[in-house]
Amino acid sequence: MKVAVVGVTGMVGEVMRTVLEERNFPITEFIPVASQRSVGKKVAFKNKDYTVVSMEDAIAMRPEIALFSAGGNTSLEWAPKFAEVGTTVIDNSSAWRMDQGKKLVVPEINAKELSKDDKIIANPNCSTIQMVMALAPLHKKYKTKRIVVSTYQSISGTGVKAMQQLENELAGVKGEMAYPYPIHKNAIPHCDVFEENGYTKEEMKLVRETQKILDDKTIAVTATAVRIPTSGGHSEAVNVEFENDFDLNEVRQLLNQTEGVTVQDNIDVNTYPMPIYANGKDDVFVGRIRRDGSQPNTLNMWVVSDNLRKGAATNTVQIAEYLVENKLV
Repeated sequence: MKVAVVGVTGMVGEVMRTVLEERNFPITEFIPVASQRSVGKKVAFKNKDYTVVSMEDAIAMRPEIALFSAGGNTSLEWAPKFAEVGTTVIDNSSAWRMDQGKKLVVPEINAKELSKDDKIIANPNCSTIQMVMALAPLHKKYKTKRIVVSTYQSISGTGVKAMQQLENELAGVKGEMAYPYPIHKNAIPHCDVFEENGYTKEEMKLVRETQKILDDKTIAVTATAVRIPTSGGHSEAVNVEFENDFDLNEVRQLLNQTEGVTVQDNIDVNTYPMPIYANGKDDVFVGRIRRDGSQPNTLNMWVVSDNLRKGAATNTVQIAEYLVENKLV
């Protein structure tokens, strides 16, 4: 099993290496791949140093699986070239998510849709993954009508440049800015670029990707995405209106029974999800579960997850595990 990690020197690429090690993914040959400027550098995997190779060299090695985390333009150019030699690409960028011919996969929800013919598989956006993980079992039982979601997103979702900006601001050092404003002691209601409708791309990903993953275009979704100065873990206030009424105890039970979801919901002892607890973990944490008293059949919940793990690297590796276990590669 030859496995290439494309974008291996980036933040998500580093976490991918960690997750592959932790989960003991069955690799016979590890192929680290990055842009031309990183070719020749060394990266560590399972206590061994590997030399980063170019895209062309990696394709010539014909890996069975390539895990991509190298940006949308890179994916659009190179993923088809890997696919042409028989490699199954699992891509972390937004490049293929809304392509009608590509599957958008959260393994716990819709991995069964995958087949041997799927040579480019899209990994959803981090904020979408954690929301649909909490939503899927409830949607199945009560049918989702409308979602209002506000996100509180970690700067790690922007990348190394944003982490450096916060460190510089904490140290009182002037440096390169990832955002148009300071992030320390601030909240910026601007994740990704603005679209013509006044929403950001991040907000529209929550709309479009949720409908695609849950295979239901009737679900109405409206989102506000905000960047906050936390270094790891996205948080979301999710308000869901269902077609059918629900029982709160049953809601908690359904979530408790969902693989990959942990319920933290005991306000008597101040137990609720927070990024500080989710950091470095693979589960999606759900709490503050309560009925919305302003209208019928409506639930509020607070959803937190490590955006670099379940929101990116772990979900990608889980897709690869499913492909291997079901002999689809």
